[in-house]
Amino acid sequence: MRITVKLDTFERVDSAAFAILWLDKETRRWSREGHQSVDLPDWGGLQAAPDGTLICGQHAERPLCVLERLDFDTAGGPREGQAGRVLWYTGAAREPATGRWHVQCIDREQIKAEHGVFCGDEDS
Repeated sequence: MRITVKLDTFERVDSAAFAILWLDKETRRWSREGHQSVDLPDWGGLQAAPDGTLICGQHAERPLCVLERLDFDTAGGPREGQAGRVLWYTGAAREPATGRWHVQCIDREQIKAEHGVFCGDEDS
């Protein structure tokens, strides 16, 4: 299952700031597909947490973002249109920037990637 999520409406950040992420349930990885004024790496790992889903960097121990109340492991998984609060941990800021996440699309088909982070080719 691959989920397309849009992050936007961040406080203390450019009003046009956004990021589009693909979240892959099977590989527990994400990739950044588009962005403006939201500085995230190209890809990283996903972790489940009691309060939601953690968006982590490739080698980061701390999350870059927390998608509050987004749970991959619930029966049926997330649904299109589902939304919630995102906490984005920017640079040296003490407090995260609060924004909104929104599930734009869910692809429930098993997809075989040709290259990129979803087939294990991290250098793509």
